[in-house]
Amino acid sequence: MFVLELTYTAPLDAVDALLPDHVAWLEEQYEKGFFLASGRKNPREGGVILAVAEDRARIEEIVAGDPFAVGGVCAYRITEFIATKTAPELARHRQTLD
Repeated sequence: MFVLELTYTAPLDAVDALLPDHVAWLEEQYEKGFFLASGRKNPREGGVILAVAEDRARIEEIVAGDPFAVGGVCAYRITEFIATKTAPELARHRQTLD
């Protein structure tokens, strides 16, 4: 499981110009099963996405396709973690420690 933290690196008007494309990209990742939750930070200086994928390389590939990343308006911080406890709705994403 991964926490994707977006930090805006451009003014909000530049971010907002790419927002419709970013939202469409988010929807695509939800449909493919990669994203579990997402939203804006408060204050509005970026966002957070909870994601799942087979490995970090796949997450990096997905992130590289974000219109925000392509447009150069945000930077991503990717944190991988082992989800050993989850809400019942996320049970299929639980992992065990090796």
